[in-house]
Amino acid sequence: MYDPSATDEPEFQAVVDALDDEDCHAIIEALDEPRTASELSDECDIPLSTTYRKLEQLTESSLLVEETQLRPDGRHTSQYRVNFEDVTIMLAEDNSLELRIARPPETPDERLASMWEEVRKET
Repeated sequence: MYDPSATDEPEFQAVVDALDDEDCHAIIEALDEPRTASELSDECDIPLSTTYRKLEQLTESSLLVEETQLRPDGRHTSQYRVNFEDVTIMLAEDNSLELRIARPPETPDERLASMWEEVRKET
């Protein structure tokens, strides 16, 4: 059965590094709706090569999700959207730092894709 909470969480340091980066902040703030790397580069006034590096950093830390947008002409493009509602760093009982990331609810399309992925694994 599909369990949305069973996703692999990113490394603590990867999330902290992404959140401590000024360009990453600008990208997150610009994502009020899904956007392409090119749109984000223009919006944030960040060179395109740097934008791609920051998008990779943000997706690897699971703060953003990359989605493929299919176009009528058969070409496709990647768009990015924010993949968290809240990031909390807490002190655990053993004095270690604990990271919790609250995720937004899945859209119907995402739920369907997840269910199909689970069906494919079981067959």
